Amino acid sequence: MKVFSWPARVYWEDTDGGGIVYYANYLRFLERSRTEWLRSLGFSQQALAREPGVLFAVVSIAVEYRRPARLDDELEVTCEPSVDGMVAIRFGQSILRAHEEKPLVTAQVRVACVDAQTMRPRKLPDALLNVLQ
Repeated sequence: MKVFSWPARVYWEDTDGGGIVYYANYLRFLERSRTEWLRSLGFSQQALAREPGVLFAVVSIAVEYRRPARLDDELEVTCEPSVDGMVAIRFGQSILRAHEEKPLVTAQVRVACVDAQTMRPRKLPDALLNVLQ
């Protein structure tokens, strides 16, 4: 699967008092990129929650903060998914300043597919598996 890239911008609400992105807010950018990746494939998280009745939950994350993003920066947030068994997807993710090659942040994120009612692990939907393989 090829790397997906989503553009973002840093706003006041993303920063601390010094105009630097607050460390926890990078997770929001990563989450949004994964959601937009799904959307680019024609999947809506709301629709998946209704039919086939699945949600996605982050079960592990490792983040490396290399350089800060600042107020008004244009960012590119990437995700590169791969199947991890029958119920999980691993994402290699990066946040870069637009038009730069060195990442500001890198992350490894593991997301599990769970039943929307019971919150127990559930096999990834076949339609999504077909796209990932």
